[in-house]
Amino acid sequence: MILMRTRYLFFILIALFALAVPQAQAQVGGAAEKVELLPGADSLVGVNVPGQVVRKIYNNVKFRQKGVLLYCDLAIQNVTTNLIEAYGNVRLIQGDTINVRGDTMFYYGNTRQANLRGRVVMRDRKMTLTTAVLDYDMLSGIAHYPTPGRIVDKETVLTSLEGYYDTRTKQFTFQRNVKLVNTKGTLTADLLLYNSRTRIATFQGPTRITNKDGVLTAVAGQYNTSTGISNFQQRATVDTPTYRLTGDSLYYDNVAKLGIANGNVIMVAKDKKAIITGDHVRYNGKAGVSRVTGHSVARSLASEATNDTLYLRADTLFSYDDTLNNTRRLVAQKNAMIFKSDLQSKCDSLIYDSADSTIYFYKKPIVWSQNKYQMEADTIRALMKNNRINTLFMKTKSFVVSVDTLKNFNQIKGRVITAYFKTRIIPAVTDTAQSAQRQPASVSKFAKTVANRTGEPASATKPPGQRVLAKTTPTTSATAPAREQTSIDRVIVEGNGQTLYYAVDEKNQMIGLNHVECSRMNIEFANNKLGQIRFYGQPDAKLIPPKEITDDDKELAGFRWREAEKPTKAQVLWQELPVAEQPAAKKPLKTSSSVKPLPKKGVQRGIK
Repeated sequence: MILMRTRYLFFILIALFALAVPQAQAQVGGAAEKVELLPGADSLVGVNVPGQVVRKIYNNVKFRQKGVLLYCDLAIQNVTTNLIEAYGNVRLIQGDTINVRGDTMFYYGNTRQANLRGRVVMRDRKMTLTTAVLDYDMLSGIAHYPTPGRIVDKETVLTSLEGYYDTRTKQFTFQRNVKLVNTKGTLTADLLLYNSRTRIATFQGPTRITNKDGVLTAVAGQYNTSTGISNFQQRATVDTPTYRLTGDSLYYDNVAKLGIANGNVIMVAKDKKAIITGDHVRYNGKAGVSRVTGHSVARSLASEATNDTLYLRADTLFSYDDTLNNTRRLVAQKNAMIFKSDLQSKCDSLIYDSADSTIYFYKKPIVWSQNKYQMEADTIRALMKNNRINTLFMKTKSFVVSVDTLKNFNQIKGRVITAYFKTRIIPAVTDTAQSAQRQPASVSKFAKTVANRTGEPASATKPPGQRVLAKTTPTTSATAPAREQTSIDRVIVEGNGQTLYYAVDEKNQMIGLNHVECSRMNIEFANNKLGQIRFYGQPDAKLIPPKEITDDDKELAGFRWREAEKPTKAQVLWQELPVAEQPAAKKPLKTSSSVKPLPKKGVQRGIK
């Protein structure tokens, strides 16, 4: 009997301990407040669970814990573990800001964690979140949805496959297939941070922003969905119907149409097939003005037939777009240089106007063409045709120099000089043409001999003992690309005209040196050589025989052959310094004969 009473008391103690354990666990880290059932429910039924207090509450169910209100149609409350299972018209209200609805909810009172399932809608003063699964930690204020979710605020709709929401800072973290849509445009990314209070989106990873004006792609940066202002780091690109702007960092105001790019900037004008590169670019889309500084270079396809490109560099490049007339004006300021395969130039500043295809050169301009011609004046205006030089107008102190095959300098000088050019395309040399050129002389000679005797075409003959090969279709693959050749066709001199040119005979032997002065002259060229010359206005001419030519006779006043200053492609592309900027070679120090040289290292005076 005593033993039975002892066992009965033991089981009572175990049951009391089981009831006390959850309470002890809840005390760890501070006492957990019990979820309180508020009056108003239709019915309450107890559930028999050993060691726990469990009950079911039906209809108009309402709970409260530390400012949080819970509503549902059916609730199963475990008083012991402080857990609530809520079903039907579930609502969770936290203060006057957070309101969450769902089909079901598991609420853990000890940790203040709410897990909602079904048609979940979470609202605060700034946004509405819709998803199928939501885990809300009220201690940290973080809500997590591991399933596709949709966020809507005043101006923006955001969707993603997964996300987090900090209810305190109003910060969202979106992951996987993120899409942001508002009136300013559409943003897609893999990872995006969005603050519904500031409406600033911060993205990390490949991102694309699309609007009516174009597409912007970047890797990392910020986008203000309210103002349309973007700040991008790493490599970013703005692509519009008329241009594409790329830089290591990029600022873009979609409303003001203002773009600022820094670091390895590339700006492509699609309609004109032109490219501008530099270290810094500022683009005003509304005014149609771009400014490029730092290693600025403009590239333009000069000829599609030869794939020739014109390069222009300057300390600062400005581009002015006229959208009404679809024209562009390019202004190069300070240290302007031009390089093309058949044309080079340098001056202080220049303007290129696509409206009339004219280039204006200012402040000590000089132009070189085909390694044969050098032209300079106080001001020069070049008229282009199909992106090739057609006419060159030189005004005040105009000077033209050409080099003949004997390396003599023919010179033309006057107040106003107009030079007309012609350009021809030299076709590509094919494999067939080259093989014909490499045909042995003996074969060619034999073919001609047989052809003369038999009347057969030379191509049908062969030397003795040579095997006739089967006929093949000539190949058209080019081994050398087509190229342009621009040369002076005619020069007109008006006012104070002077010319100094070397006369040669049919065998290219010098006859003498002609020196002519007159008020006007018309000089024609043929095959890069002086042709017919007409003089007007009482010309004063003299021919100096070759043996009587002195050094003074060989130059007009002001003559300078400046080929060393001619820009190279590498110089225009900032790959090497121009001649004017290259360091001067150090001259060897002169040693006076009265000064004895120092002894060599290791040798001491007075010691034998």
